[in-house]
Amino acid sequence: MYLDLLKNCSFGSLTKNFNKLDTTAFDCNNDDLNDFFINDAVKYSKDLLGKTYVFVLDTDKSNIVCMFTVSNDSLKAEDLPNSRKKKVNKNISRQKQKKSYPAVLIGRLGVSKEFIGKGIGTQLMDFIKAWFLDPTNKTGCRFLVVDAYNQENAISYYLKNGFLFLFSTELQEKEYMNLALNKNLNTRMMYFDLLSLEKTDEQN
Repeated sequence: MYLDLLKNCSFGSLTKNFNKLDTTAFDCNNDDLNDFFINDAVKYSKDLLGKTYVFVLDTDKSNIVCMFTVSNDSLKAEDLPNSRKKKVNKNISRQKQKKSYPAVLIGRLGVSKEFIGKGIGTQLMDFIKAWFLDPTNKTGCRFLVVDAYNQENAISYYLKNGFLFLFSTELQEKEYMNLALNKNLNTRMMYFDLLSLEKTDEQN
């Protein structure tokens, strides 16, 4: 059954709009994410380290459909190798190119296992993109960035939703992070240029 996030769910801040919501039953099939949303999300918000938002079913306000946590960040182009720097600056006019660009970090994102495979993840990402591109957004934000779990399902999700790898290969990323080449890379740095949405709309 198709579920429309914007039509069938209520949205708000975990600590403001849903401060009495019981998150202990939330399960997105990822122990690390579950632990964060259940035990740390409220603390992060109170310490101003990240703010968590929730979609709950209108028909059952205790049923969490999905959650995500965002915080201020930046994409530091000046620290990147030339090839990566050119990639980031590709769609930015030379006059406006900067050493770093304002970004929002998607620190955590999870869809309840009850709704996995029903298009909720894509709807959620479309919402986040539109939310930070909206003219009423209180701060400038050019990019969305994420340290995606280096797992097939997570990487596939972000690629499907238009994110790009900041580094083409894991080897490049390890060198950038000064990691030993025999160490596992647990996450991959990825980014999305919000202005690409406006260009797509213009072309359509």
